[in-house]
Amino acid sequence: MGNERASFLDRFGLTQTLRRWTRAMQSPGTLAARDLKAMHGQMRAARDRIDALAATAETELLIRAQGEDGIDRPDQCDWAERATPWRQKIKPRGHVRPGSPHDIGGGLTLFHDATEAELSLRQDPVPDSIRGPAFGLVFEVYRFDGSFLSLVQDLPEAALRGLTLNHFIAVHLRIAREQPVEVYARLNVQHGPNLEQIVRQFEFRDGIGRAEFDLAYSKINEKRLEKAWLDLIFEGPEMNRLAIWDMVVLRAPRADI
Repeated sequence: MGNERASFLDRFGLTQTLRRWTRAMQSPGTLAARDLKAMHGQMRAARDRIDALAATAETELLIRAQGEDGIDRPDQCDWAERATPWRQKIKPRGHVRPGSPHDIGGGLTLFHDATEAELSLRQDPVPDSIRGPAFGLVFEVYRFDGSFLSLVQDLPEAALRGLTLNHFIAVHLRIAREQPVEVYARLNVQHGPNLEQIVRQFEFRDGIGRAEFDLAYSKINEKRLEKAWLDLIFEGPEMNRLAIWDMVVLRAPRADI
């Protein structure tokens, strides 16, 4: 086992670096403050990179254990993605009384209009009965004097590559709500100097909802696409528990009539 571990570290060029750090930390008092500070920065940077790689490896292992990603793709679907917080660990795992805006991690940002926001957010493993996502986001909302809570997800470049007015974009949600709350999706597409915004309300059945945006009815200039993002909006979330167990965004050409 020791030889296997050494061989693994050698392949990634880590052995010599670890040996150098180990020797230095055996007598840290002999190091100049500048050298110690530089070495500490290198260690922190290496740890951050290793943590990110470990999260990717863990996600891949979870996907292989499940055997499939659980995404219900329509015919001719040419792009689909489960947002990062539902497939990889984020750090920190929990947030208490977040302000607005607040970076959750994984490209997800929290917004709200409350001046008094007694709420918490944490990333939890999904229940065993749910296939596909590895994690979910759970909100516990208490005193909240605002009117909305929203999650903003930047869409990757792949979502825009080759996008035309013949496409539709759909958002699939799996959510458990302690109390009824209205949920909306707003698609924002920047094309040149213009911003197209389309709003749809989710209709849920057994905790599963879908919102769809038919781009044929939009004024998007498909030749000048720059960026796109999605707002997930919860109206009046006070005194509620919201467990968002999955969020998938996909696109496909719409069927000709």
